[in-house]
Amino acid sequence: MINTDSSLKISRIEGIASSFPVKQGVTLGIGRAVKRDAIIVKVTTESGLVGWGESHHGRAPGAIAQLINTTLRQLVVGMDASDVVGVWNRIYSRQLISHGMGQACALAMSGLDQALWDIRGKAVGWPLYKLLGGSSRPIPAYAGGISLGFQPSAELVEEAQALRAQGYRAVKLRFGDTPARDIERLTAMRKSFGNELVIMVDANTAYTLADLRTVMPVLDELNAIWLEEPFAAHDYRSYRQATALGRTPLAAGENHCTRFEFNRLIAEGAVQILQPDLSKAGGVTEVMRIAAMASAEKLPIHPHTLASGLNMAASMHLLCAIDNPGYFEADVSRENLFRDHLTSRPDRLDENGCVRPPDGPGLGIDVDEQFLVAHPVIEGPAYV
Repeated sequence: MINTDSSLKISRIEGIASSFPVKQGVTLGIGRAVKRDAIIVKVTTESGLVGWGESHHGRAPGAIAQLINTTLRQLVVGMDASDVVGVWNRIYSRQLISHGMGQACALAMSGLDQALWDIRGKAVGWPLYKLLGGSSRPIPAYAGGISLGFQPSAELVEEAQALRAQGYRAVKLRFGDTPARDIERLTAMRKSFGNELVIMVDANTAYTLADLRTVMPVLDELNAIWLEEPFAAHDYRSYRQATALGRTPLAAGENHCTRFEFNRLIAEGAVQILQPDLSKAGGVTEVMRIAAMASAEKLPIHPHTLASGLNMAASMHLLCAIDNPGYFEADVSRENLFRDHLTSRPDRLDENGCVRPPDGPGLGIDVDEQFLVAHPVIEGPAYV
């Protein structure tokens, strides 16, 4: 345990796994959703300040929470909550760098880092974007999350029309079904909305190069602004080969962790759209570093967001504090209790289809702890 006289000394760290079953599971390239999971991280200082953050569940929510509640807690309790770089480096040097749990550690420390930034903001009364050197501004949002999945074209168009009526000017379609059905859905969307709707597509790692050879000419013709994760995060060879198949930019990054993995992703030169997730890639501290690396190569940051208002707000704050911001991903899932009931919502659209970060101190998000008590973790796969 680290000794410090600061009133911001960390006295307690809790990783809380929560789940709920979904009734109308959307089918994506990774399967049909049967439940949703979240890891909420609560950090308390000796002076009583509480910070909240969100870790990605990694499809093993109990394991990620246990990692927070054992290893990371023992490494970090007693350190100064304002020392975000020191905490990050301690976990990196003691756990992540060697003989650690790799991606699981990155996920766990991401929520912890968010909570520490929440405390920093509350300690000085500033919203996170201001702490990071930014200012509040409108951020264009697209309709994403677990939505717009594999369904008949007419139903897809109907869902998109409802989103358009809510104010969204951009939507993300799910690819990775079959090339023919993917093309059919995209064609129907363009026929219905023309070019007034911005469309990006996400294959959720389900494509082969042969699939992409079939689909890419249509993506080019119908003006998709990016193709997200056609391949697994580690399949750098396929990403390189895919760049010769068309002009639609490739997007990736939600399954890459830390600046060290993004360093290679950027160096490979195949991906033009970077999508780090603040609940996966190492938290606010690390994604700010990743954004700076990307800025040097003139690459935009479009963060992947997750379940609750915590990660949503963190993404908005970051987008207001970097010089290469892209879209905010809004989770428009029909069923998301984490968004609707666990936390307050920062994702309200204005008349121009934009969002703004909360102006309260830190992340600016309230958390209902009774919700966590009422919704304990459901172990098992989230997609079948």
